[in-house]
Amino acid sequence: MAEKFDNLEEHLEKFVENIRQMGIIVSDFQPSSQTGLNQKLNYMITGLQDIEKCRQQLHEINIPLEAFEYIDQGRNPQLYTKECLERALAKNEQVKGKIDTMTKFKSLLISELGKVFPEEMTKYKAIHGDDPPS
Repeated sequence: MAEKFDNLEEHLEKFVENIRQMGIIVSDFQPSSQTGLNQKLNYMITGLQDIEKCRQQLHEINIPLEAFEYIDQGRNPQLYTKECLERALAKNEQVKGKIDTMTKFKSLLISELGKVFPEEMTKYKAIHGDDPPS
């Protein structure tokens, strides 16, 4: 998969360079530079065709719209990935805390129910086949 991205990146870099060179020709256009401009226009068409071929190979790639918003704001799209990972880690810690709390609550509940309803809790433990977690 990485070589598909590398191939697309290479074609995009060539395309951008061709557009840059075409801008230079157009900004100081002389009738004698018409041939060079025509050549650059043909390279641009070929470049767009090459990019289209690369796009077809990468059709299964989905990019979140938020990443494009980062680009539109002039921010690095890798910051989007970093911030998503930071949010996921924070949420993971929050959920882990809830799981730990519920595990402790279950243990305490089974312990207290065992004091009040010892026979029923013996049956419960026989059915579930486990001792209360510590």
